[in-house]
Amino acid sequence: MEIFHNTQIAFKNRSDSDLKKARILFRLMGYPFLTGLTALLAKIALRLRIPIGWIVKPTVFRLFCGGETLNEAKAVVDRLATQNVRSVADFAAENRESEEEIRQVINEITASMDFAKANQAVPFSVFKPTAIAPPGALEEAGSAGDKSPQVEKFRENFRYLCHYASERGIPVMVDAEECHYQQIIDDLCTRMMELYNKDRAIVFNTLQMYRHDRLDYLKQAIGRAREKQYYTGFKLVRGAYMDQERERAGKMGYPSPIHPDKESTDRAFNDAVVMCLDNIDITSLFAGTHNEESLLLLMERMKAANIQNDDPRIYSSQLYGMSDHISFNMAAHDYNVAKYLPYGPIRYLIPYLIRRAEENRSVAGQSGRELHYINLEARRRKKHS
Repeated sequence: MEIFHNTQIAFKNRSDSDLKKARILFRLMGYPFLTGLTALLAKIALRLRIPIGWIVKPTVFRLFCGGETLNEAKAVVDRLATQNVRSVADFAAENRESEEEIRQVINEITASMDFAKANQAVPFSVFKPTAIAPPGALEEAGSAGDKSPQVEKFRENFRYLCHYASERGIPVMVDAEECHYQQIIDDLCTRMMELYNKDRAIVFNTLQMYRHDRLDYLKQAIGRAREKQYYTGFKLVRGAYMDQERERAGKMGYPSPIHPDKESTDRAFNDAVVMCLDNIDITSLFAGTHNEESLLLLMERMKAANIQNDDPRIYSSQLYGMSDHISFNMAAHDYNVAKYLPYGPIRYLIPYLIRRAEENRSVAGQSGRELHYINLEARRRKKHS
């Protein structure tokens, strides 16, 4: 995996002070008890509306987020672009509870689409379905109440954002949700692809490959696109709701929708990458992964198929603040890379930050790898100082 080992490229935009702060934070996130306690306290503070921005903003927020506003995020976008790394500016609000809050989220998402149209370093827009759904709408979808006013309002908001993106020629990625919410989202994505993906992929659906039905879904979706003569776009991820999915399946008494182990999920993700590349004539791929083996497979398959590194139909992506050794080194080899850059008021991003902390809590896992490359770069700088 030699392509990922150049830490000078990976951390070129990070000062010695930035590296030191990142090292401290990733070390702290390596302690499961501390991470769990911090997450619990953050949830309590959020529920009780206790101000915690003073401690969150200069620490984990700065590490993983672009800022509280789109204007603040622009400074990060510009900095990443100096090394050929693009950005996906994501207003990362979740589960809004009132019509006014939902309207504010939609206005912010459309502003991010306008921002993308005006900035070549932002090739995609994105929205999270739960952020534009009235309370209870997704729970009702697919049940006897699937034509309720709440569900219809969700459909209206969904269609509006896809239309807005299409009018501006900006691809829009629709985030995935938990399984029992996903069917209405899949159906809407398919319909929007039929409407707006006539010349190229504008609407992208997100597939969580830890679900054992997603590979078949991908095959059928590509087949339908060929039959109906439109383009498809897919963001592939491993998935974000594994614990919730298994817990719900056990509680409700239905089979788990999740692969039984990590190996099966990895295999499904890689098979989906290959399937997208095999159908690259009508399919655009956005591979959201921190897995080096999957990205090596992507690059090898592209080379074997004589696909140019910078083919506009193929992007890889890593979260801002993580896996810089992947993002910047791939970009240095002219692959299309877009950092997922969440922004928004701190109180909106607490759930996102909790997930990042929990994701990094295993020293043998992500945080250990981040520390490994940070330490390598710190030693390199010391040697050459």
